[in-house]
Amino acid sequence: MAFQDRDLACVECNQTFVFTADDQQYHSEKGYTNEPKRCPTCRASRRANRGFGGGGGGGGGFSSGPREMHPAVCAQCGKDTEVPFRPRGDRPVYCSDCFSQQRSGSGGGSYRY
Repeated sequence: MAFQDRDLACVECNQTFVFTADDQQYHSEKGYTNEPKRCPTCRASRRANRGFGGGGGGGGGFSSGPREMHPAVCAQCGKDTEVPFRPRGDRPVYCSDCFSQQRSGSGGGSYRY
């Protein structure tokens, strides 16, 4: 498929930028279906402002110190534990050991996100 340079408008700065044929080829090879929304300058600025790690996974991007923990009783083994969310009572809460068993599928298979 022959690609041709295309002019696009950046959603951040409203400047026109060229989506080159080479860039389109790269996007196609990577399986990307959306064309870029930001010009190279705004993309670089956005990437730099996200900080380390590429903006994915881990602690959700928050660095405000340790998480607030809440007391709970494990629904599987009855052990006292602490969890990083406030238990609501309408769903089971597990200690880290039982949670790991639930995730690996050896705990009955009824666990869902």
